[in-house]
Amino acid sequence: MSLIAFLLFVITIVLIIWQPKGLSIGWSASGGAVLALLLGVISWSDIWTVTEIVWNATFAFVAIILVSLIMDEIGFFEWSALHMARLAKGNGRRMFLYVILLGALVSALFTNDGTALILTPIVLAIVRILNFDVKMVLAFVMASGFIADTSSLPFIISNLTNIVSSDFFHVGFVEYASRMLVPNLFSIGASLMVLFLYFRKSIPLNYDVSQLKQPKEAINDLILFRLTWFTLFLLFGGYFISEYFEIPVSFVVSFAAIILVIASLKRKSIEIKKIMKNAPWSVVIFSIGMYVVVYGLKNAGLTDELSQMITWLTNCGLYIATVGTGFLSAVLSSIMNNLPTLMINALAIHATPTQGVIREALIYANVIGSDLGPKITPIGSLATLIWLHILAKKDVRISWGYYFKIGFILTVPTLFITLTGLYLWLIIIH
Repeated sequence: MSLIAFLLFVITIVLIIWQPKGLSIGWSASGGAVLALLLGVISWSDIWTVTEIVWNATFAFVAIILVSLIMDEIGFFEWSALHMARLAKGNGRRMFLYVILLGALVSALFTNDGTALILTPIVLAIVRILNFDVKMVLAFVMASGFIADTSSLPFIISNLTNIVSSDFFHVGFVEYASRMLVPNLFSIGASLMVLFLYFRKSIPLNYDVSQLKQPKEAINDLILFRLTWFTLFLLFGGYFISEYFEIPVSFVVSFAAIILVIASLKRKSIEIKKIMKNAPWSVVIFSIGMYVVVYGLKNAGLTDELSQMITWLTNCGLYIATVGTGFLSAVLSSIMNNLPTLMINALAIHATPTQGVIREALIYANVIGSDLGPKITPIGSLATLIWLHILAKKDVRISWGYYFKIGFILTVPTLFITLTGLYLWLIIIH
């Protein structure tokens, strides 16, 4: 059975990478899940167990993507990006910095998937209007894609892996933020450093601001635009309240989505049907399928092996446990996607005889590794898959070899610095 589970996983990954004509990543992953069930690698009870672990994250993903797409149609993100470009006052390096910081803000508030789905095409459109050459365009596009994941640590809602981990270990919104806001600053700082060092020769020194339209011209409906700010206020107020009333975060995001959908239908200035049709539903199907396929590896003994490995790391001290668990999650995420990796590692951590600060270090290092590590390979995270899909539709082709080279060079130092930041912060607060 172990061999069957492993072969099934390998076949699924090959199909996802290969993407035969007419076979999307969603169908590949869901097909692997169906085969796992038919071959006895998993059972119906396993599917129920997986559902209990990931339902909140999945519904939250659908709701936050819907919110992001509606806000994009309203013009909110383009308005923000144009303000960013004008704030840089024609300085190319300053604009590069602001793109990264804007990406970090969007990831924190709208998930890394929202950044990839919404901000990337806007940044791409702006640099093309400014007539940047291919290398310059690539620098800004890679920066927006990289920061989408590396800055998705601070809040539960910032990444689906954060939601899965928080649900599994019963961590509330405020408690989670108190542990991860500081490591997120380390991650943003490290990201800025590696991105500037790698792309410094491709960043233009100056650009002509006059080529850009005024930010207010990006707004399609002023009333909906104002409602957006009110909805965001309710959304983040709801996040804090949800911890005390034990309300699933997906309910909070869904409430915000319902407000925007109803208002958009009433105003008739936003095409909701078009938004729903163009949403990346195949990525949701891919996520669920991969959860099930990887759970088959858990049944084959992967969780037990990981638990023993993590226990060994804890015997080497807090710093080694933190960095070691983070890199373990990163490697696994880059191979089998970060969402199932987070789940499998969470099960493994739960099985270890740990408590106190060591247990906290393992939990949050697993999240950091699952958020940052996926940048090593194109299949590591949903955000990267969405990002590549959008770029391909915009005639920007990034080969897997090129991505892997850049992903490895940028991710490893960023991950190490962020995990070190987590270790230092846990020492301080404990």
